[in-house]
Amino acid sequence: MEIYDVTIIGAGPVGMYAAFYAGIRQAKTKIIDSLPQLGGQLTTLYAEKYIYDIPGFPAIKAGDLIHNLEEQLQTFSHTYCLAEEVIHLEKKEDYFILTTNKDVHYSKSVILALGNGSFQPRKLQVEKADYFENNGIAYYINDLMQYAGKKVAIAGGGDSAIDWALMLEPIAAEVSLIHRRPEFRGHEHSVTKLKNSTVKLYTSYLIKELHGEQNLTGITLQKAKTDEFETLDVDTLMVNYGFTSSLDHLTVWGIDNSRRGIEVASNMETSLKGVFAAGDIVDYDGKVKLIATGFGEAPTAINNALFYNDPKTRRQPVHSTSLFPKLKEQEN
Repeated sequence: MEIYDVTIIGAGPVGMYAAFYAGIRQAKTKIIDSLPQLGGQLTTLYAEKYIYDIPGFPAIKAGDLIHNLEEQLQTFSHTYCLAEEVIHLEKKEDYFILTTNKDVHYSKSVILALGNGSFQPRKLQVEKADYFENNGIAYYINDLMQYAGKKVAIAGGGDSAIDWALMLEPIAAEVSLIHRRPEFRGHEHSVTKLKNSTVKLYTSYLIKELHGEQNLTGITLQKAKTDEFETLDVDTLMVNYGFTSSLDHLTVWGIDNSRRGIEVASNMETSLKGVFAAGDIVDYDGKVKLIATGFGEAPTAINNALFYNDPKTRRQPVHSTSLFPKLKEQEN
């Protein structure tokens, strides 16, 4: 039974920065997230979008911000448990038990950096879709170059689906975009670029059948409200039907929350002693939901979590300019 000092639930930008700051405090830290990669929604939905309200960056792509945070995190040897969803949290006398869909974890204190909640893609509801997942059907893009020279179909009609299509156009051998409605829901500029691209557009089409043995090799489409069918040869079907998020489990865990989020005190502690929160999930008077706000809340949550673990610990640690040279000396 390995007990960590701090376990952070949520590996979006705020959770990542909280983990980095926990490393500065030399806390034994674990990060758990339901997605298979770091970065939360920024990585999954908005990697190519620019963010303009990060201090010190006039403009930075969301994917680049996450890359920088990953590089920052490499300073410390934290434990990462990705593609794991925490389904139960139980408080014992001096530690917590966190049960996920895969394992059981133990921690002296917990930080909730959940963003808008447990984040899962809306799955394709077609026969054999589960079978072809990771064998031709994908819900995330981690590396664009893995689709070089491939025939790629994308299902979806929003900004993310359009962005994927435009990013893959110069890389893939062929890109098709399938949308069940006659018009796309993306920004006008992106839709105009899409219509002027080589991406093949299938509007008012539904995916009816999936073809292949071990791997997906083709899909059959049906024109809405007609008997018109069309079959496409594909190497990959990327599904972008959006994501669902849920905070229902918080009440079961004994954590006070509302539609606006988790209620916290000024030290970022929730109603459950030993559990702290930071980022968009947090609610208090005057709360402003920005990534920059979450970056400020994360150190407060970490410092107070460590003070909860050991009241002899300083709430206000030394500055990083003084601490990092000492950490480098210890490494050497």
